[in-house]
Amino acid sequence: MAEFRAGSREAAGKLVELFYPELRRLASSRMVSVKANHTWEPTVLVHELYLELTRVKSLPVEGAGSEDERKAFFGLAAFLMRRLLAHHARPLPQRILKADIGEALAMPASGEERLAEIEQVLNRLEGIDPTLRAVVEMKVFEGLSREEIGERLGCSVRSVARHWDFARQWLQGAMG
Repeated sequence: MAEFRAGSREAAGKLVELFYPELRRLASSRMVSVKANHTWEPTVLVHELYLELTRVKSLPVEGAGSEDERKAFFGLAAFLMRRLLAHHARPLPQRILKADIGEALAMPASGEERLAEIEQVLNRLEGIDPTLRAVVEMKVFEGLSREEIGERLGCSVRSVARHWDFARQWLQGAMG
């Protein structure tokens, strides 16, 4: 994990090879939760994940224990799989944008603006309670269940449910 965090492509390959059966199960569960008419199989999603992981330049060190490292890796893998599936589900014309270079430089990137807006809203939510942001990120970006979130945060499933309900209602109001 230390080599992967430093940006080693070989380490990314070793991690995918080491955790391949678990990554395939994770890919299968992510594909079921998306419920889209996609053409990918779990194996293809894991291979696309590998390509994404080889593009990682560096990551901050989170936990010291090997179990924390493992959880962080699978959290990252789940997030990237979800993003890959969302990108793949878009119609082809929306995946590829044709624009003149001059036009592209003059136009603000609406996707980046939207991401910045989401980040600002999440920062405001974090100001209320950092746990709320953590619950939202784990639920939305990583696709974790309430039980998995509770395990990660060291709290009860009921507490996670209360945090999620509050955060969801607050986000609906904040996002309009």
